[in-house]
Amino acid sequence: EIEAFYIVMSIIRTKIAPERIFFRDAQTYSTVIIDNNNRKPICRFYLNSQTNCQISIIGQDKKEIKNKIERLDDIYKHSEDLLRVAQMYV
Repeated sequence: EIEAFYIVMSIIRTKIAPERIFFRDAQTYSTVIIDNNNRKPICRFYLNSQTNCQISIIGQDKKEIKNKIERLDDIYKHSEDLLRVAQMYV
């Protein structure tokens, strides 16, 4: 899960200073947030299952858009969406 965080950080650091990007672990998911504030989510990772791993991008309306990932490198396929969300917190 921490590897997924570092991938997202490497993508969004072009818009957001790295010291503003935080990682939180919950029971069913992990999340990447800005300014250590739950109200500023970028994405969530659901990596608890070997067969059903997902990245959930948080839209402007704060709704999750879930995307299945086979491996961590698949996160890069969602770079545009991650950057779009990060832009909201610049």
